[in-house]
Amino acid sequence: MDKQGVSTEAAPAAIGPYSQAIRSGDLVFLSGQIPLDPATGELVRGGIEEQTRRVMNNLGAVLTAAGASFENVVKTTIYLADLSDFGAVNGVYASYFGQPAPARATVQVAALPKGARVEIDATARVPSRE
Repeated sequence: MDKQGVSTEAAPAAIGPYSQAIRSGDLVFLSGQIPLDPATGELVRGGIEEQTRRVMNNLGAVLTAAGASFENVVKTTIYLADLSDFGAVNGVYASYFGQPAPARATVQVAALPKGARVEIDATARVPSRE
């Protein structure tokens, strides 16, 4: 099975020893994105809606670099520093997906990198390049 790294300058560079995404066959595994501005590497200003929008835009940039889109996403995991943000995150998140929406898990975590309030990872299925 092949394994190819996916990266784009339109999303924040990895802040550790990992790839923005890995494509293997017709699957793309996107690493978790936090609300970093790709131009500055800093957290975006604003509340949970602004942070969630930045996370989704970062995911969208990586999906595009992999030859995919939100339409191809089959599974996501949302990590929240505070589960009381669920409703606001859900509202922004839903605006990026049609039906059927991807399978999803949402969990509260003790902390996220750089003090982020939300992180989301994704798995997408795209046509093989053969």
